[in-house]
Amino acid sequence: MSASEQVAGASGTILPAPAGVLLADGSPAFGAYAGNVEAVDWSGLNAALRRTGLWRRFHHKRWQYVGIAGADCFIGLAIVDAGWAASAFAYVFDRTQRRVLLEFSAMGVPGVSVKVNDKAGDGAFAQFKGPAGDISLIRQRGSSVYVLKLQTRSGLNIDATLDAGLAAPTLSAIIPIQAGIANCTQKSACLRASGHASVNGRCFDLNGYSASLDYTNGLLARNTAWRWASAHSPDVGFNLQAGFNGAAENVLWLHGKIILLGAAQFEFDPKRPMQPWRVFTDDGLLDLTFEPHGARRENKNLLVAASFYIQPIGVFSGQVRAHANDAPTMVCNLLGVTEDHRARW
Repeated sequence: MSASEQVAGASGTILPAPAGVLLADGSPAFGAYAGNVEAVDWSGLNAALRRTGLWRRFHHKRWQYVGIAGADCFIGLAIVDAGWAASAFAYVFDRTQRRVLLEFSAMGVPGVSVKVNDKAGDGAFAQFKGPAGDISLIRQRGSSVYVLKLQTRSGLNIDATLDAGLAAPTLSAIIPIQAGIANCTQKSACLRASGHASVNGRCFDLNGYSASLDYTNGLLARNTAWRWASAHSPDVGFNLQAGFNGAAENVLWLHGKIILLGAAQFEFDPKRPMQPWRVFTDDGLLDLTFEPHGARRENKNLLVAASFYIQPIGVFSGQVRAHANDAPTMVCNLLGVTEDHRARW
């Protein structure tokens, strides 16, 4: 199924993604779409929404997240340009030992250490460079393949390709933001991974692994919080969020089709996040239990900016369905993550 086709979901019809995030009158093209928005450029916002250059400098946030899931490990990494701060992280979680083998986390200089361009599909580019390590994710124009490279002084290295050629359509959502202006987020799942990752000489073969991409580019509020869940395999994947984007980015990929989901509910104890979670949507299309096996945590308080974050890694089990009247598809031990995150930036 191509992204140019309309797809019926519980929340309505998904239209093909527009070329840009703004309409002809300079207002955001709010909605959920199938396929990548070609360029995320907010410079043409109309006068009613325009802010000062200083406001835009500190409220314009961009990041690229990558998840790679397979039999032996889960890899998570991100490159973040938060306007007045730049950062990156990466980790490898060993599924047998149920622990993070090694993680990389670094701060950088905005505009120098980090670059996340305004494209999520053709021509996408995200890079972090610092004394402790480098990360880059590049998609060449006209290709379905992303090239991921990571080298750190701590002994974590990745050389991989992520092929979107047979993946289900990307979800692109353009969303109004309270105390901000608008956000564009693009979620891609079920990419085919190949290559390898190494942790202090121990090598993980990534052939046959499945990857997901999460690209965000928006004019966001100073205080932002969310709860998030993501998991994926070649046949089924999902993205759920409760927080600043509302239900707009909630999506199920099932046997190559993209299905919009309703509002997501996260039932868990924030003080005991390693206890089981329940995640479900109010349209009845997804109802899963999450069993955490380990977690990556990071809390930073830089006075002008702060981030309080935990990302448990584990497995989801339960059921999903494409429509309310369909027989459920059972999900068993689907590898993925949840997240509880609060940021002041």
